Amino acid sequence: MTATVTVLPSELTTTDSRSRRTHALPTPAQLRDRLPLAGHLAASIRGHRDDVRRVLNGQDDRLLVIVGPCSIHDPDAAMEYAERLAALSRQVEDQLLLVMRAYVEKPRTTIGWKGLLYDPHLDGSGDMAQGLALSRRLLLGFSELGLPLATELLQPLAASYLEDLLSWAAIGARTSESQIHRELVSGLELPVGFKNGTDGGLGIACDAMRSAAHPHQHFGVDEHGRPALVQTPGNPDTHLVLRGGHGGPNYHPEAVAQARASLAGQGLAAQLIVDCSHANSSKDPLRQPDVLASVVQQRLHGDDSLRGVMLESHLFDGCQTLGPDLRYGVSVTDGCLGWSKTEDALLSAADRLRR
Repeated sequence: MTATVTVLPSELTTTDSRSRRTHALPTPAQLRDRLPLAGHLAASIRGHRDDVRRVLNGQDDRLLVIVGPCSIHDPDAAMEYAERLAALSRQVEDQLLLVMRAYVEKPRTTIGWKGLLYDPHLDGSGDMAQGLALSRRLLLGFSELGLPLATELLQPLAASYLEDLLSWAAIGARTSESQIHRELVSGLELPVGFKNGTDGGLGIACDAMRSAAHPHQHFGVDEHGRPALVQTPGNPDTHLVLRGGHGGPNYHPEAVAQARASLAGQGLAAQLIVDCSHANSSKDPLRQPDVLASVVQQRLHGDDSLRGVMLESHLFDGCQTLGPDLRYGVSVTDGCLGWSKTEDALLSAADRLRR
C-alpha cells in the first residue's frame, strides 16, 4: 500500500506567546469529508462492535483476540500484516474473534516517538496534518479487508478523527485515572477496556468503569473544532484489562479470581481481558504465547470470566531503535511477537478450544 497521502491545506502558523507556536489542523468534520466512511463499511463496523459486545457479555463463547503491532510506523508493513491477519481470521473465526491493533498513538513515560498520528515522517518534524490523514486512510484500508479495529485512545482531541472506524478501544494504565478520559469513554458507541494501574492495582480501573458508565456533561469541542458543552449518555460496554504491574503478572488463576471478586464488590460484571504483554510477559514479547495458553487453559477449566486477550505482534520478532536504516516489519516501540509465532499461537489456541 502506498504511503502517499494528500495533506489537507493548513492555515497560517500563529504565535501565542514568546515560546509557543500553533499550527492549524483540519477539523474532524473536514477530515471525515475528505476521507469518508462508505456506507457498507459503516454497517460492517456496527456489526463488528456488536460481535465484540456479544463476546464480552457472554452471548458469544468465542475468545476475543486484540492482536497487532505495538504501534504502526510503516504503512506498507502494517497493510501486509493486516492482509495476513484477515486470512488467519477466516481459519479461526469459529473460536476466535480477531481484532487488529491499529495503534497510531504511543504513550511515553518520559519522551520519545509519539506515534504515526504525531510524527508520520519519524524524524521529529511533527507533521500532524499528514499524520491524521495517513492514520485515517490506513484504518479505512484495514476496514476494507473486513477486520475489526482497535486502538488506544490517548489524546481525547484526536478521538473524533478516528472513532467511527473503531470496534474496540483501550484506555491505558497511565490514563485510566484521568477524568477527561472517563468522560470521553462515556460518549463512545463502542466497547472500551480500562487497564489496571501500573502498580497492578485494580481500584483505578474499576472506578473508571463506573464513571464512564454514567452520563456526563463536560467541556470539549464539536466536530467543527468549536468549544462546546458535551453531554454524554454513559457507556454500558466498559470492562477490565489485566496487564500486570510492578509486583508481577496478574493472569494466573489466583489473580483472576481476585479480579472477579473486586469487580463483584463494586457491582461490576466479570468481563476480563488479559494483556499478554507488558508485566504479564515480564516485557519479553516471546513469552506472550505462554500467557495466551494459560488463559485458554483457564477457560477450558470453566472460567468464563476470561473473555479476551491482547497480543503485541508484528511481521518479525523484537524491536528496533528509530534511525535511517529500519528493518522492515520490526516494531520501533515495544518488542513484538513475530508473525510466524503469532500464527502458531492462535491456531493452537483455536484448536485447543475446539477440542
